[in-house]
Amino acid sequence: MQLRRLGTSDIHVSQICLGSMTWGQQNTEAEAFAQLDLAKAKGVNFLDTAEMYPVPPRAQTYGSTESIIGRYFRARGNRAEWILASKIAGPGNGIDYIRDGQLKHNRAHLNAAVDASLKRLQTDYLDLYQLHWPERRTNYFGQLGYRHQEQEFTPLEEVLESLDELVRAGKIRQVGLSNETPWGTMRFLHLAESRSWPRMVSIQNPYNLLNRTFEVGLAEIAAREQCGLLAYSPLAFGMLSGKYEDGARPAGARITEFSRFTRYTNPQAQAACSAYVGLARERGLDPAQMALAFVNAQPFVTSNIIGATNLEQLQCNLDSLALQADSELLKAIDEIHRQQPNPAP
Repeated sequence: MQLRRLGTSDIHVSQICLGSMTWGQQNTEAEAFAQLDLAKAKGVNFLDTAEMYPVPPRAQTYGSTESIIGRYFRARGNRAEWILASKIAGPGNGIDYIRDGQLKHNRAHLNAAVDASLKRLQTDYLDLYQLHWPERRTNYFGQLGYRHQEQEFTPLEEVLESLDELVRAGKIRQVGLSNETPWGTMRFLHLAESRSWPRMVSIQNPYNLLNRTFEVGLAEIAAREQCGLLAYSPLAFGMLSGKYEDGARPAGARITEFSRFTRYTNPQAQAACSAYVGLARERGLDPAQMALAFVNAQPFVTSNIIGATNLEQLQCNLDSLALQADSELLKAIDEIHRQQPNPAP
């Protein structure tokens, strides 16, 4: 397992990061423990979670994922062997049960969110703390066509100053972004440099064969500013594994279980997905491993966040590291991309 430097920090994370958003909803605690044990045995040292997990978010399961991870650390006694990342939720998305629904990234909310996460995770510190999505209204979660609106949101200066206080208190080591735009990323980086506040070391955005929008604007920032991508949804909610081909809806699969997940199921995305799955099968490759190998090959990616609902899927995803995407494969992928670019942004 290759280790990569997390931004400009002294932290090195595994090329594969274990995602956790199904734990406490689609996965039991025992299944989560088994996934953690397998990933660790294969060299994974990077674990990503969030206060609002599991997904889809519900009041009844709020915080369950972090609590499961905390009990794992207590049972195994290996917290120090993991690079642990979590996130503070932003406003909207129907989560009015978190801090009375008036979610901000101000000092009070950051302090409350971090303290609650640390308690659930049964740890004294987080290695990486991320803003799950911007507080301001902008383009994220697939929204296209930016429409500017004057609005009030926590000044980014206050956000960074509050994060600086949490770093100085020893509660978090590094800070990062998620679902952020080029403007937001550069603004945070500029403020950190000019005020000697914590520098964003990563940006966790979606990136996969059906959604390569990160390459426009953000990829150059990630490379030049050493604020690498933590790629989420590399399999587009499993669509790129081929298991949903021809309208199939396997029992227990995420898109089968939850009708709200439509980001990757529009007709254009399904057509492109079939082309990628077909390419993999023509070359004797596992479609999921090919999709992951594409993400792994990108120089602006720091770590590829994989999720699984069973150990067989997890093992398959981990085995993707053995597949090197050569120039001919990347050329064939780009040809499909040109015919149907970013059908599921």
